Amino acid sequence: MKPIVDLTGKRVLVVGIANKSSIAYGCAEALKAAGADLAVTYLNAKAEPHVRPLAEELNASIIVPCDVRIPGELESVFDTIRATWGRLEGVVHSIAFAPREDLHNSLVLCSAEGFAMAMDVSCHSFIRMAKLALPLMVDGGSLQTVSFFGANRVVEHYNLMGPVKAALEATVRTLASDLAPRRIHVHALSSGPVATRAASGIDRFDELLEKTRERTPDHQLVTIEQIGRISAFLASDAGSAMTGSTSYADHGFHVVA
Repeated sequence: MKPIVDLTGKRVLVVGIANKSSIAYGCAEALKAAGADLAVTYLNAKAEPHVRPLAEELNASIIVPCDVRIPGELESVFDTIRATWGRLEGVVHSIAFAPREDLHNSLVLCSAEGFAMAMDVSCHSFIRMAKLALPLMVDGGSLQTVSFFGANRVVEHYNLMGPVKAALEATVRTLASDLAPRRIHVHALSSGPVATRAASGIDRFDELLEKTRERTPDHQLVTIEQIGRISAFLASDAGSAMTGSTSYADHGFHVVA
């Protein structure tokens, strides 16, 4: 019998690695360990020296820049995948952004421009990736995005990102229905708080980490390695029956009142 998680021969795009503490890196490590071939993106020239060595350690076949805010750059990533592999079996979308001044204000004070940018980078880019992946997923595949429990509960200082992540989880449900006939399964992986570079932009994030640790049933915070193992399962054929759902990687925090 084959292992439950066997990604041998599968090609997966991972978007969102900033450094070794990134959730996307934990996912990439687990995907590689399960046998996947990887395409890895970095944000820009400033980020490349931090990401490229990690991608090379993972023997990624493709290492390319991707800032979804720059017209044509995401399309270029998929052009490279088409030219190099000709097909694709998985996408891991682990990017989010909001202008600092909007993120640090209450929701009623956020600007229309800031809210639109947060939605575009954090949510609509996942839809764009799904559209670009479709022609390459000739035998089906998996699409994953990373969410947070602020999508369903008000988290202090999370502000406009709560509605944005709620929209992202709704997007997962709709894409799962839309793409089921193409044998593409779609997942939201909702992680507990992790001390990543992106999370450091949230005001008083250290307090959130400690409050979460205190209230979680086993008083532990999730690690990127644990999140990565769940990601590898969801990317596999074994995860296909769970399409459209939000899977929680938070040591049970989301069930505690």
